[in-house]
This record gives sequence, structure tokens and C-alpha cells, in this order.
Amino acid sequence: MGTFAALGIAGSGMTVYRKWLDAVADNMANINTATSTSEDAFQARYVVAAANDNLGGESGGVHVAGAVFGSAEGRLVYEPTNALADEDGYVRYPDIDASSQMSQLIMAQRGYQANAAVVDRARDMYSTALTIGKS
Repeated sequence: MGTFAALGIAGSGMTVYRKWLDAVADNMANINTATSTSEDAFQARYVVAAANDNLGGESGGVHVAGAVFGSAEGRLVYEPTNALADEDGYVRYPDIDASSQMSQLIMAQRGYQANAAVVDRARDMYSTALTIGKS
């Protein structure tokens, strides 16, 4: 592992967690987005992370490998007063569970904070190492 590998690994973790936070925020922002029954519902986005592998077989952090999307079918809700309602009075909402999204938000936030703490500790360690030979 190189001298500054901890910064790179923790930085890649912060990037993945930031993208996870973005996906959760987007899902939460669209949880009440209604569409007509002839259209697809908003599809929740879930981030897929994968490990990076360096040439020496050493771990090199993580990256976003892609995204998985939720069901476009959503859930039908009876709202005859909604302007988007069909002739039977139904509109389509995304099938997103707010409590699950809040749990994911907390996990992503804590993961981001943990990686930020690693960056801070590594920076402090490297700064201290530079001052050892000065005295």
C-alpha cells in the first residue's frame, strides 16, 4: 500500500456514499410524485457499489458500479379529485417506502462521516510525520 493510499481509499468511499445520499434524496423528493395511470411511476434509484482492484491485488477503494431502479408500476391510489386521475379516479404513485429510505439515508450519512474521519486522521498523521525531522 502506498504512502497516501488511505486518502485515496477513503476518498473513493466518500464519493460512493455521496452518490448514495444523492439517490436517497432524489427518491425522497419524488415520493409523492403522482402520474396518470397510463404513465410509468417514478422509479426509485439504488446505487450499486463495487470494490476496485489494483494490479498488485491490493484493495484500491470502491466505485459506483451502476444503479438499480425500482418498479415503474408503482402503486395505484384512489384520488378522484386529482387532475391526473383516470376515469375510475386512480393515479399512480411511486412504490417508495419512506422508512426504508430514511434508514438508507442514515447508513449513507454515517458511512460518509466515517470515511471523512479517516481522511482527517490520515492528514493529521502525514502532517505530524513531516514535522518529525524539523526539531
